[in-house]
Amino acid sequence: MTGKLLSGLVVSGALVALPLVWAQSSRGGGAADDQRLIASIQGPALYKAYCASCHGADAKGRGPLAPFLKTLPADLTHVSARNNGTFPLMRMERIISGEEEVPSGHGGRGMPVWGPIFSQVDDDRDMGRVRIDNLARYIRDLQTK
Repeated sequence: MTGKLLSGLVVSGALVALPLVWAQSSRGGGAADDQRLIASIQGPALYKAYCASCHGADAKGRGPLAPFLKTLPADLTHVSARNNGTFPLMRMERIISGEEEVPSGHGGRGMPVWGPIFSQVDDDRDMGRVRIDNLARYIRDLQTK
């Protein structure tokens, strides 16, 4: 019974989130306008709220929505390995904020750009930059050694 319940929850969660994925596809991606800003500015909480549904809780690119995407999400635990052993922190921040597009893979702007959403708190753009930095540093800390 537990397995069926878990499967049901995963399918239900995917069905709830699918309209967001389809909306991004039809718009060519971009900021997830319907998303709400969570109160936390901590990297792990931001990752869980905004990234894990596609990239997975373990950041290996196997989130519950990954099978529904045109291109599988990147394994974020190997970013350093793909960059000669160095984590490109500033570049990661530009990707999260939408200042730099993700090369190929996402087919236009398939990955939501969170910078505009992170910056919508009481018109305090600096807090948006803090969120982006905290999220990028959390992804840096997930790198496999």
